[in-house]
Order: sequence, then structure tokens, then C-alpha cells
Amino acid sequence: MTAVDEQPAASTSITPIPDGSVTRIPADRYTSPDWAALEDERLWPSVWQVACTLDHVSEPGDVFEHRAGWLSVLVVRGQDSELRAFQNVCRHRGNTLCQGPAHGVTELRCPFHRWAWDLQGALREVPSRKGFGPIRNDDLGLVPARVGVWGRLVFVSLATEGPSLEEFLEGVPEDAIGHRLAEMRCIVTTSTTVPANWKVVVDGFSETYHVQGIHRELLAAFDDLHAPQRLWQRHGVSYQHYGVPSPRLGPEAEDQVVWDAWIETQGGRMGPEYAEACPMPEIPEGQTLQDVIAELLRAHLRRETGADLAHLDTEAMLAASQYNLFPNTTILAWSEMVNVITARPGANPDEAELVTFLLHRFPSEDAPATDPMDVPVPVEGSLGMVLDQDVAMLLTIQRGLHQPGLTELAVSSEECRLITQHRALDAWLGIESRITTSQEG
Repeated sequence: MTAVDEQPAASTSITPIPDGSVTRIPADRYTSPDWAALEDERLWPSVWQVACTLDHVSEPGDVFEHRAGWLSVLVVRGQDSELRAFQNVCRHRGNTLCQGPAHGVTELRCPFHRWAWDLQGALREVPSRKGFGPIRNDDLGLVPARVGVWGRLVFVSLATEGPSLEEFLEGVPEDAIGHRLAEMRCIVTTSTTVPANWKVVVDGFSETYHVQGIHRELLAAFDDLHAPQRLWQRHGVSYQHYGVPSPRLGPEAEDQVVWDAWIETQGGRMGPEYAEACPMPEIPEGQTLQDVIAELLRAHLRRETGADLAHLDTEAMLAASQYNLFPNTTILAWSEMVNVITARPGANPDEAELVTFLLHRFPSEDAPATDPMDVPVPVEGSLGMVLDQDVAMLLTIQRGLHQPGLTELAVSSEECRLITQHRALDAWLGIESRITTSQEG
């Protein structure tokens, strides 16, 4: 059974999730328009959300638009190099000011009637101004949003009050300090519309129980059973070991089986020459297959970015920490890279936007910013084998959640990160929770 270490922040408490218990979560939260409306009212306008990376807004004049359902926030790097955020709306007639990213911007000008603001949010121009009478520029600045940074990730919150980003993240940054996230640089951003509620997407990245079901190719290269978990009030983490077989395969799993599974599921981490089936390298005397894989990872990173991970032993090279940040982001921190997976609300409860950031490790925190490549992925496109398997399940899950006989989910204590986030959602929405946990004989 997966170990759970429940670590609340100093001023909070966590409702325990007993080992061997069943937690029942009402199913209507995934399908109900009323529930989605409650989230639109109380969650998205107030919670801290991952918007982009520092690489998206590294230079003065860089602008990045973050969307969550109807909400839109502009993250702006001012001419003074300060990072700011504003609600993406013209104060004249409510038009959206910008769509998508921009570089080299000196002002934020509405394309409708050409009102303009500087990059600090101050109104600077109103065409045909005298028709408005005695309006004051100071009264019509852009509506500010809060912005914060952890590692290379930029967070925004539309709320003017509430917990700071540091308070919101609880103990996660301290827990992740060994991953040295500030050395990461964003390489690729992807986005795709998926046919499921955003919480279905989040749930899928909050437990390893499903690996035996849809990721069987991973079982020979990932220990899905011995993955200790830690919980905070809102967030959770799973500490995972790769390059080793799952105990589900029995006591004996030959190196060749592990190698083939590694190549099939993540061989590209060692370079393009390992992205497809290839012979297993010779294992030097006194070493293991895991040692060989670890050195191939180090060598590829040195070639690609110049970063040196010689100080990490084999276990650390093949380990990953999977952080689940409330409400909608998963951060997979590996030795040489980070995957950020965010699920944002779509146009209705049965739709979401799946956004990913891929970051690679560079030699130091002072490495120059990158220019991330933006890759929109159509519904029929590919995000890679493992993610494709996750996405393929979303439609069938969402359809199942609509069946009238399913009133609640029955979730195990092993899925404690999922439970923690649903409890946190109820608390953030300020409702009396209908989630119940019991040990049933």
C-alpha cells in the first residue's frame, strides 16, 4: 500500500484519509451546469493559477494571455522590467485587448475604438476625448490582477485579497527545493481541447492506480506500487521511481524487458536515437541497467543544454516528484526536465483545455531565457504515447459520469491526492461538502 505523509501548513489542519477506506464523491460536480457556474463565480476569479513561464515574458514588451473559461488575464513585462498582470478588458466598451502572446509591445491598445494604456496599466489615450466630458485617466486604468512566481512558473490571481502565492502553495516549494526549478527553461507549450470536465483531467494525473489499466507499457519501467505520497491542505505529491519494474510483474523482470519498456515509453529522454526500438547497451561490470540509463540521460542533457548532473546518483536521476497543485495543475519534476500539465475550464462542463509546458534543465539559474515554441494540438493530434492514452479515456469517463445511475464515485485511500483536491474545492467554494469517507467491512 502506498504510504501517506500528511503534512499540514502551520495554521491549517487536514481531515485524515484512513488507510483502507472508501471516499464517496458526488458525480454531479463533473456534469452540472450549476456546479460549473459556482466554480465560475467562486473559484476561477479568486484562486492562484499557473499562467505561463518566465520564458514567455522574459523581455520588456512581452505579453502573454492566460485564459480560464471566460476569464482572461494579461501577464505583462513592463518597460521597467517589472512583471504585472491585468484583466484583459478595455475600460470603454469591454472589448478584449489582446489575444495570445505578443513581443516588443509598447502599449496595450484596444482594436475596437483604439483606447490605449501603457504597460503599467495607466490610461494614456482616448480618441475623440472631448466627447466624453471630464473623464480622468486615473479613474480608468486597467483592472489589475495579482502575479507571483515560483521557480520558472508565473501564477496569476484575479482576487485583490486572499492568501499570497507563498501562503497558497503551502509547503510545496520547500519540498521541491532539491529539484532546483529555477534552472529550468521552457522549450515547448501545447494546448488542445478535450471532451471532458477539467476535474476529470486533473483526477487522471492525481493517482498511479490507473497505470495498470491504460499504461501497461509502463509497468516494466515504473514502480507504481511503491510511490509514497505527501499531502498538504490543498496540494499533494507522489515520489516515483522509474527505470525499475512494477512489483505487479512478479519478482523477476529481465533487464531486456525493462529496457524495451523504457525505450517505448520515454526513450526520447536520452536523445532521438533512443526514441524507437533499439538494442540494449552492454552493461559494464559492476553496474546495473539503471546506471546505464542514468548516464545516457546525463550525456544527452550535456549535449542539449550544457547542464551537468554528475552530482546526482542513479536513484536521483531516475526519480520523479509529481506535484498536484490545487486546483488544476500537475508538475512532474524529473532530474533533467519538468512537465507542467494544466486543465482549464472549457465552454461547458463537458469540455476542457489541456495545456502543457515542457521545461529542460540548463546549467544555472542565470541561463538566458528561451523562446518557447507554441504547438496547438488538434483533438486527433498526438501528445506522446502515455499522454495520448490518458486523453483517450477522457471522453469515455465523461460519458460515464452522465449516466443517471451513477450518483457518486467510490475512491480508495490510495487516491488520496484526488480526495484532497476535491475537499479543497468544496472548501474554496464555501459549500457544505457531501464528500464522505468510511472504512467498510
